[in-house]
Amino acid sequence: MLTAAVNTVAENQDWIKIFGLKLNLDRVAFTIPIGDGYDVYWYAVIIAFGLLLAMLYGFKRAPKFGIDTDKMIDVVLVSFICAFVGARAYYLIFDAKPLSSFSEIFAVRNGGLAIYGGVIGAFVSGYIMCRVKKIKVLAMYDLAALGFLIGQGIGRWGNFFNQEAYGTHTDSIFGMTGNIIEMNYAYGSSVGAEPPVHPCFLYESFFCLLGFALLHFVSKKRKFDGQIISLYMIWYGVVRFFIEGLRTDSLPLGALRVSQVVSFVLVVAGIALYIFLQSRGKKAVVEQGEYDQLFSDFGDENGEESADLADADEVADAESIADLAALDGAEAPTEPVADTTDAAETDTNEIEIDTNDAELNNQPTDENATEGTDE
Repeated sequence: MLTAAVNTVAENQDWIKIFGLKLNLDRVAFTIPIGDGYDVYWYAVIIAFGLLLAMLYGFKRAPKFGIDTDKMIDVVLVSFICAFVGARAYYLIFDAKPLSSFSEIFAVRNGGLAIYGGVIGAFVSGYIMCRVKKIKVLAMYDLAALGFLIGQGIGRWGNFFNQEAYGTHTDSIFGMTGNIIEMNYAYGSSVGAEPPVHPCFLYESFFCLLGFALLHFVSKKRKFDGQIISLYMIWYGVVRFFIEGLRTDSLPLGALRVSQVVSFVLVVAGIALYIFLQSRGKKAVVEQGEYDQLFSDFGDENGEESADLADADEVADAESIADLAALDGAEAPTEPVADTTDAAETDTNEIEIDTNDAELNNQPTDENATEGTDE
């Protein structure tokens, strides 16, 4: 078996058998004609495709989350770079193998990327960029969580082509094997992974896409910012915890694996975050309701008060008119406001008085004097 496996790999004739089907697959998608040729692997192509779909989905849904798409582009670009750095750093920190040289840090074509490191790097850098671009952090996290599930669900199929991220032996219908899997077992580099093995990449891909479908539905009725990211933390943490228990290539940490410990912390943090944000949202609703009721009542009282103030203003205006009339020696009006009829009669009387004065002025001077003596 060992000789056959080594010869198969040397001839670059990769094959995978799953669900009873044997597939002849080449890990190299295409070769760029640079120098001796630069091979581009299916792993990179699939990861890029998953990232593209996640970005397209994010741009389409961004307005629903109150996020400006132009600002979102800057956040995504920076987060992607930091996610890549975080994935590599996470692996190097927890990997038990020492580096042979400094250049090995950048030898990612030989493998050595951890998804949890990528998630941490993306969310930390995303937080900073959201603060810089004045984007709601929790709303951006909600949208990013959905994008992560798309990227993870699709990107895991890169492990299929590389024949990696598999688990222990299984006799179930899901069991898979391949030339690289058999070679690793023959060399003893994957303990307990006697072919066929658990296709852990398939399990995680399925549950990530299922989680995306569920959270996509929930996001349409999102009740508060941070709801989706907290549910993502719970969902993905539980899924990853159990899948890591099947894998043979996980980074160890005592009796558990590093990813299992991180998954446990992620679930607890997700539950705590959901409870906190939900209680804060309910408190805000109650306070807003009390606020609205308070100002609604104040508005009614204010309306009555305004009417009283209007009546008082009318009385004050009437009193002012009476005071001015008294100063001029005229009789103050008995009513605060004279109607149109009284005003018309007053004008008529003034016209009659003016007419009488004109007739008196036309009489002889002696009569005017007599009338003056009688008065």
